[in-house]
Amino acid sequence: MSNSTAPNSAAPNNRASKSTVSIRIEATALPGRNCAPAPGFPGYDDIHVGVQRRGRPGELLDPVPGDAEHAVWTLECTAKGTDLLGPYVQGGPGARFVYLSWVAGGPDGSTLFRRAKLMLDGIGRETAVAAVRGGLLLARLGLTDALGHPLCAAVRPPLVTWSAGERPGAA
Repeated sequence: MSNSTAPNSAAPNNRASKSTVSIRIEATALPGRNCAPAPGFPGYDDIHVGVQRRGRPGELLDPVPGDAEHAVWTLECTAKGTDLLGPYVQGGPGARFVYLSWVAGGPDGSTLFRRAKLMLDGIGRETAVAAVRGGLLLARLGLTDALGHPLCAAVRPPLVTWSAGERPGAA
């Protein structure tokens, strides 16, 4: 039994009116501009990370160099109940996520080589409800894995911390 319920789980109020929620992703501990080769991995140079637009793997929101001190992205979403939808939210009901895509070759990176999947099913029910109420869902995470490479694969707590807040400018 888990007390964590995905924000996109069917809820009695899922048919309620839509509201706007910002997802703010705050990332630290970026791995650097180069990713060294490893067995079965060729290595890459001039790496950047950005949020991938749904259905458009080559279109990244605000690519940030891999050696930046931190990265911040804000995604505007529509909430139906606690189900978040928007141009940067991927997946179907019960399996929503946001891709952080790693590219090599500069900010317009021609080579997509790795992706981190920020899984929205890792958000606790209370946090999801509070985020919809306040208009802000905040994700905080480091972007370097245990081997010193760019973070990839499915990312859930404790690798990401989810919290709710008040949307700036909300009255």
